Amino acid sequence: MREILSIFIVALTILSMSCKNETETTGKYDDTNKNMNEKKAFVRRLEFPRLKGGKSVVVTHILENGEVNYSLEWDGDKRSNRWTCYQLYSSNCQQNVKRWRPENGENQYPDDPKLPAGYAFSYDHYVRSGYDHGHLCPSADRLASLQANKQTFFISNMQPQVHNFNDGIWETMERWVRNQITFGSPDTLFVCRGGTIDKPEQISKKLKDEFIVPGYFFSAVLLKYRDPNGAWQYKALGFWFEHKANKDADLRKYVVNIDRLESLTGLDFFCNLPDNIETRVESLPIESILSIWNFASSAKKQR
Repeated sequence: MREILSIFIVALTILSMSCKNETETTGKYDDTNKNMNEKKAFVRRLEFPRLKGGKSVVVTHILENGEVNYSLEWDGDKRSNRWTCYQLYSSNCQQNVKRWRPENGENQYPDDPKLPAGYAFSYDHYVRSGYDHGHLCPSADRLASLQANKQTFFISNMQPQVHNFNDGIWETMERWVRNQITFGSPDTLFVCRGGTIDKPEQISKKLKDEFIVPGYFFSAVLLKYRDPNGAWQYKALGFWFEHKANKDADLRKYVVNIDRLESLTGLDFFCNLPDNIETRVESLPIESILSIWNFASSAKKQR
């Protein structure tokens, strides 16, 4: 299996640059919001949020065909995933294979070979913890090839989730997002998901060896699509879930705009968009978001 290694330690100096710096001159926006300090081109892709810095690494998994499968930011101090981001489009959402199953003594959730030594736990802390291995880039989003699917099982792409959350509202959200792209569509979805690991009040608990159980989970979604006139447009929304058993089928109650999701998480999503587009798509009121994303029934008030 040929993989291109893309790991880098994020310099603290990037934190001095704000993704929200908007300077309007002569009707144009100063696009200072990108991850421009980084040498790796991957971090300038639209699915990437602003990088955290500190003892964090970004890992990008590449497929044999040269396509990016997904990327993640791993906090080496917390030994935890901060977020996973990826794209969904016509060719990579095809269902060509079944879910990967380990063979010949393989681990169902292998260590990520791209994480630096000492950045992760030496054994699987999910075992007998009472929590599921909760995918951030779902297996069901990566059925175009066996290699793509297997990479979603790396332990670095997981967060501990209560079973009736993982198998409930989280899976419902995953399926809804996946259904926004169909085979033959020219559109692209940019997705960033994770659990809350940075704010103490948003951590549910810590298990053995300070293993973090997030108190909340989030999903940020951006769609690049063609309008009826053939012009490219963007729309975005976020989901915010308390981490608890939840079989609710109504996703509308959990929809927030991206500005609100950024306030809740402390992350800056889709910061590689031009500033004028980022400002417009991230600040829409809930009623507008529910309408343009074709959610049925009445809108719920922004929480």
